[in-house]
Amino acid sequence: MSEAIILGQYIEKESILHRLDPRTKLVSMISIMVWFVVIQSVMEYVLATVFTFFLLFISNVSIRYYWKSLRPILFIILFTAMYNAFLTKGEVVLWEWSVFHLTQEGIHQGIRFAWRIVLLILMASILTFTTKPLSLTAGLERLLKPLSRFGIPIEQFSLMVTIAIRFIPTIVSEFDRIVLAQKARGIDVKERSLIQRMFLYIPMLIPLLFSLIQRAETLAEAIDSRVYGKGKNRTSYRSLQLSAADYRGLTIVHLFVVTGVFWSIYFV
Repeated sequence: MSEAIILGQYIEKESILHRLDPRTKLVSMISIMVWFVVIQSVMEYVLATVFTFFLLFISNVSIRYYWKSLRPILFIILFTAMYNAFLTKGEVVLWEWSVFHLTQEGIHQGIRFAWRIVLLILMASILTFTTKPLSLTAGLERLLKPLSRFGIPIEQFSLMVTIAIRFIPTIVSEFDRIVLAQKARGIDVKERSLIQRMFLYIPMLIPLLFSLIQRAETLAEAIDSRVYGKGKNRTSYRSLQLSAADYRGLTIVHLFVVTGVFWSIYFV
């Protein structure tokens, strides 16, 4: 399982996206995701797909890493598609039984929703694969800095978000260790049916939560021992500076986003 879930991990590569400022990537990803939420027509989905795969290509990260980031949510994607296909009302009914109606409109809507989830996960993966956790924290903190005037603990919030993202592979690795321990005791989860797996996974959550609490306490002690405090007025070894490439990237991305949103409003 630890090889299946890699969302939240940074992959060291040499690419344009890796060299961009984290603030550029954060602002661009948020704008792109907002655009993905409002797209409706087939042409918009095609444009969004081409743009996403273009970013995948220039990230210089192997496509198998992106596939691994999608594998854990395949069930959610399939459930979303099936839910909309069988429960969306439409004029062209292909099959029906009781409250379930398989309609042509439902199939189209299910495919759109499922593909939208895929695009959003791919964009999140691009961000985490090409940005170091510390850089992501610094970029998020700089972007949210104006909110500190209203008493919002920006530094703590940024650190919390980064730790949460970074802990995803840690949680998976810990769960994988528990599964291996159960296998050593003669309980091989992979050889059981889906229903049996679900019931076997439930007792494993208790040692997983216990281990995560221990890790959280260790991390909190490490932060306190370094006198991190609330994180205010702390300096960093490397200051963030926007380059010409960052401004070009922001311009190109937002031209795509504005064009896509304009198309959704006036031509759909």
